[in-house]
Amino acid sequence: MKQKTKTKWIMVSALGLLMSFGSMAQSNLGADCGCPTPVSSRPTVALSTLAVSGGATDGDLIANSTVLTCDKTWILDKKIYVPDGKSLTIQAGTVIKGVDTITIPANAVALVVSRGGKIFANGTPTCQIVFTANSDNLSGTYGIANRGKWGGVVVCGRAVNNIVSCNTLYGGSPGVAFPEGFSAANSRILYGGSDNDDNSGIMRYVSIRHAGAVISAGNELNGLTLGSVGRGTTVEYIEVVSNDDDGVEVFGGTVNLKYISTMFLADDGLDWDHGWVGKAQFIFNLQADSITAPTGDNGFEADATDQKNNSATPRSHPVVYNATMIGSGKRLNVADNSGHNAINAKELTEGEIYNSVFANFNSGLNMTKSLGSSSACGSHLTEAYDNWIAGSLKIQCNTFFMMNDANNARFLVLDNSLASVTPADVAKFDTDGNLRPTGTAPIPGFDHVWAMNSSTNVVSDKFDAVPNPALSTTCTPPNDGFFVNANYRGAFASTGKPWLSPWAYATVLGVTSNLQPCPTDINGDGITNNADFLILLGQFNQSCN
Repeated sequence: MKQKTKTKWIMVSALGLLMSFGSMAQSNLGADCGCPTPVSSRPTVALSTLAVSGGATDGDLIANSTVLTCDKTWILDKKIYVPDGKSLTIQAGTVIKGVDTITIPANAVALVVSRGGKIFANGTPTCQIVFTANSDNLSGTYGIANRGKWGGVVVCGRAVNNIVSCNTLYGGSPGVAFPEGFSAANSRILYGGSDNDDNSGIMRYVSIRHAGAVISAGNELNGLTLGSVGRGTTVEYIEVVSNDDDGVEVFGGTVNLKYISTMFLADDGLDWDHGWVGKAQFIFNLQADSITAPTGDNGFEADATDQKNNSATPRSHPVVYNATMIGSGKRLNVADNSGHNAINAKELTEGEIYNSVFANFNSGLNMTKSLGSSSACGSHLTEAYDNWIAGSLKIQCNTFFMMNDANNARFLVLDNSLASVTPADVAKFDTDGNLRPTGTAPIPGFDHVWAMNSSTNVVSDKFDAVPNPALSTTCTPPNDGFFVNANYRGAFASTGKPWLSPWAYATVLGVTSNLQPCPTDINGDGITNNADFLILLGQFNQSCN
């Protein structure tokens, strides 16, 4: 009896510690890298103390090479710029907190890497670099409904885009623009040029949380904005959580993206504009609930240009493999971009999307078909739909289900309507290897339904984003040194270790049932030893990856 009671006590204790793993993971962020823990013990330093104060260069970092060490918590208390020719290095395990008391969106704090500047934010799987709101105590209890508390991260590069002189919305100079989220152009925020191999640095294992700023309709700061960033830049293992606009938006350029997670947003998961011609693989998006984020929009929003009726080149033509995107189930479109589509292909976009899984959006593949009227930027003879028919927009070997209802009624729409979809369109969709199973749970192992309290982050129903067995495909990624030969549909393999970091918010919050790592540092002291083994004594045979 005593032995059974003791074993039961160990099991209960271990379960409790496993449940609190998320908060320990956050408070001990950086322990594996030798950073002081808990994070709350680190002294705070305002980033403005490292920058110019006042004048036209207010916020410019002063040193040629600035290093943010993980022994401090850095406060982003104004817009901070990494000027041309200078660099910012952020150590693994470092926390940067944005001031969240500014009430005018245009004044929201942000980190901006100017053209010619470089950022080296090279985190590790257990030592993420975290950007978050100043009010976030990193306990895992700062509600996911907290969006737009600070601005975000902006990287400006010198690669090509398709901005033309008539497009005054973005500054008016051919090939040069300034990003959304700013009210006026200045030289420090301009992006664009002619160097497609441009290198703006490294962003790896970086988490951006509770950011975004809506200046006006269609003019918002994203979690991560990439303006004409070149392919020499490394952007991988990035997560954006609870942003007040898009998770990641790419404005032109050639930058490649890999291992991107976006969750609980007020707009799109991944948005592209202005002629982006990069590559992307392993993209995950979980839309927020439709109550706290009614404008939570598309999985992919795809544009060739933000200026309608402009056929400037290069057209946006990214190549994307292995995405998983779960919508909120909201059925009504919203005014900003007529969204709630798994893929919203509009404004002349080209591109290729393969081997992906989309669930629970209002519509699956929506393409703009109507040409609209001419404008100051000219006119065009084709639209996204025409590009799809011609083959410059390819949507192949993807799986769509629960599009509007269990019958998958809106797996394919044109101009957000079923009215002009023809049998030939449906036949092409199917011939391209796209599957459209019916029913509320047609994919074994995959569960798109989830629920959590958006104020307390208490999870009552976990989602499961990994089909098991894996969904087969006939579309093979190119063997070009970038793409991984992942011969399945979706962002995650059905076996092996998940690419989401143990410190990623999906795992920290416990909102997923099948992307959880098997934690070894159970007591959260930063090391794995006998103490952790004893805690786990009653936990063998648990199911995790």
